Amino acid sequence: MILSDAEILDNIERGRIVIRPFRRERLGSNSYDVHLGKTLAVYLDEILDAKNHNHIQMFEIPEDGFVLMPEKLYLGVTEEYTETHDHVPFLEGKSSVGRLGIDIHATAGKGDVGFCNYWTLEISVKQPVRIYAGMPIGQLIYFEVKGNVLMPYNRKGSAKYNEQRALPMESMMWKNFPINL
Repeated sequence: MILSDAEILDNIERGRIVIRPFRRERLGSNSYDVHLGKTLAVYLDEILDAKNHNHIQMFEIPEDGFVLMPEKLYLGVTEEYTETHDHVPFLEGKSSVGRLGIDIHATAGKGDVGFCNYWTLEISVKQPVRIYAGMPIGQLIYFEVKGNVLMPYNRKGSAKYNEQRALPMESMMWKNFPINL
């Protein structure tokens, strides 16, 4: 079941959902709008390797915007820091963003119970598009969980994305491989 606006507000008041900064006007009937942070990143290597740490270069989006190019993967970040203690958060692109040909995530649209961080966006475009820091980029939808959660994400020793920072985070897939492969 998806939480309504009233349920999202109730959970925020009880501290079970945290959104910073929270602005009431960004709350939809059953979602909350999130915005593009000022920092983007690109991978330094043309060929990425799942077994190795692929490094990124970060840069700030200028005030007059930045043109995203097709066939390039950009990592972005939400302005909003979020915590979800009882629900599964889903991040979906806004329809207005999709209609510009912008995809905000390749596969990582679902968070886990216990996710406490900014959202890294995996941004790609169909044709060149100028984007701006602070523009609406997606919406969070909260789903109820049936049953007890034994290990929330923020308490998992193996969680790779618990470092809280308002910057895009590169893939940590390499941490899934044994050291001597």
